[in-house]
Amino acid sequence: MRILTQSVTGRKRHARERGLTLVELIVTTAILSILAGVALPVVRFQVKREKERELRRDLWMMRDAIDHYKDAADKGAFQTKVDSQNYPPDLTTLVSGVDVQSKKLRFLRKIPIDPMTGKAEWGTRAMKDDPTSDSSSGDNVFDVFSKSQGTALDGTKYSTW
Repeated sequence: MRILTQSVTGRKRHARERGLTLVELIVTTAILSILAGVALPVVRFQVKREKERELRRDLWMMRDAIDHYKDAADKGAFQTKVDSQNYPPDLTTLVSGVDVQSKKLRFLRKIPIDPMTGKAEWGTRAMKDDPTSDSSSGDNVFDVFSKSQGTALDGTKYSTW
């Protein structure tokens, strides 16, 4: 059984043939736009927070590898330059490794990509460098930092981490 209704325009329509009016579509679109506008900053915040976590993890991993290299050198596992204070000459040495009793001792699988710059380039500090210096003399690496000039969510510069 079909029920017929009369519309405002005078045409007859079936009761089941209802649709959305233009006003309903505009209101729905406006609500979705507002929700998307609110969600976008939250998503950007979360992405930045995740990159910061990754940066902290990468810095910790490289600093740990530098410490393991120094510990092994201090224990006499391999020879280093006299003025190096048993620190690695560069980050690639941690990846390529050193020969220890005809075996290769590696400290890093690869140099990670800096999540803030998108490159596998890191700033390094040598023992005789000024702690606040952005350039390294390159003799020995005792610390590593991001080359990003960006500011973290907590207000600090990534290069000071």
